[in-house]
Amino acid sequence: MAKTTTTRYDVAEHLRTPEEMAAYLEACFEEAHGDAAFIAKALGDIARAKGMSQVARDAGLSRESLYKALSGERSPGFDTILKVMRALGLKLHAEAAQENISTAQQASGADGV
Repeated sequence: MAKTTTTRYDVAEHLRTPEEMAAYLEACFEEAHGDAAFIAKALGDIARAKGMSQVARDAGLSRESLYKALSGERSPGFDTILKVMRALGLKLHAEAAQENISTAQQASGADGV
């Protein structure tokens, strides 16, 4: 029987275009469920795809501090996230959460009449 060899999957090897990077980050936002370290790790994946040294320079951070901030082992400060997003050429967007109307009415005390 032939041996099967596997290699570790690295998403950074598959993030080639700004659109792919943005789609990956958007998917991570949806899956994170409030886990800031998860988002930091996703930004780290994108930074590795673009080149960590260049991203660090563009963000005004040392390469070492960028690696630490985006390791996924801790949650970096929001100012760091914004610097990295700008250096990656990505924008942070906000939109209203879709909420069930009856749930919103119950929360506000409206009786729907």
